[in-house]
Amino acid sequence: MSTGALALVAALWGAVAGALLPRAAYRFAVPEEEPWRERCPAGHPIHGWLGRARCGECAQTPSRPSAVLFAATTALACAALAAATGTRPELAVWLLLAPVWVLLAAVDLRVRRLPDPLTLPLAAAGLGLLGLVALVPEHAGDWSTALYGALALGGGYFVLFLVNPAGMGFGDVKLALGVGAVLGWYGWPTVLLGTFAGFLLGALYGGALVLARRAGRKTAIPFGPFLLAGAFAGLLIGAYTA
Repeated sequence: MSTGALALVAALWGAVAGALLPRAAYRFAVPEEEPWRERCPAGHPIHGWLGRARCGECAQTPSRPSAVLFAATTALACAALAAATGTRPELAVWLLLAPVWVLLAAVDLRVRRLPDPLTLPLAAAGLGLLGLVALVPEHAGDWSTALYGALALGGGYFVLFLVNPAGMGFGDVKLALGVGAVLGWYGWPTVLLGTFAGFLLGALYGGALVLARRAGRKTAIPFGPFLLAGAFAGLLIGAYTA
């Protein structure tokens, strides 16, 4: 299959998967310590986690998230991953994880919370799936480095959390485990690149808010989306150069 055709198939997968995310995003997007949403704004129960956010009884739809935006974002992410990775078997892992990354970024942007039911299984799933891929011919990564990358990045973020808990949430620490596994698959340079890119993007965003006078120097911002965006950039480069 050509690279263009593979990217198109990946984009179609991403569009379908992304269109199923709004309900989960609506249910997860609640402030810290509050239980996940079980009802629509009118009080009707919400069943399941995948699908549109609109209530089936009263047809109320929350202003966010948008199914179109989710579908488009996930489709673009999956197409880019397919173009960079090609037909190597680890692409299947990236395509399975990408919708979860998009969901996590959306929830963190909205309520500054990274749900444990997503972050912890993400790390376990990433390592488990990459372990299976390591048994398949023609892969271009190393599982042991993925494991060490998860431990290193998770440990590094944990130290940052201990030093400045107001600036680094513990959800970011748990997310870093999964991100480290994905980046570590392609080696330590990819881990360093993805980590640096995440901090750079976060710093640029925070600086832009300060310049626009929408935040102060000590204003906390959701770091999960930038951690994921940096990991995505590092993964694209690591996959392309592998």
